[in-house]
Amino acid sequence: QVQLVESGGGLVQAGGSLRLSCAASGRTFGSNTMGWFRQVPGKEREFVALISRSGIITRYADSVKGRFTISRDNAKNTVYLQMNSLTPEDTAVYYCAVGTAVNSDYRSYDSWGQGTQVTVSS
Repeated sequence: QVQLVESGGGLVQAGGSLRLSCAASGRTFGSNTMGWFRQVPGKEREFVALISRSGIITRYADSVKGRFTISRDNAKNTVYLQMNSLTPEDTAVYYCAVGTAVNSDYRSYDSWGQGTQVTVSS
C-alpha cells in the first residue's frame, strides 16, 4: 500500500496562487497515475487533474483548465498542483490519490491522502 501526505493548502485571496504537494511512500510511485480531487461539504468528490506515470499525459477538469498545472517528480515521489488565478469556487479540501488507470473517475483511485484545505476569500 502507499501512503500519501498532502501539504500546501491555506487561505489565499481571490486571484492568488497556491502550490499543493503530495508526498508518497510505499508502493513504487513512478508506476501509477496520480490524481488530484477536491470536495466541499455536501457535494461529491470532484476530479481536478491527473498525470500519467511518465508525466506525458495530463488531464484537467474544465473548471480549472488554464489555471491549474499538475506535475510530478518521480525521483522525489511527489506530485504537485500549481493553482493560479484562484476564485472562491476553488475552496475545497484537496486530495491526491493513486490511480489504477489514466481515468478521471474517482473509483479508479485506490489510495488517498488525508486532504489539505484550500480557502479562497473574495
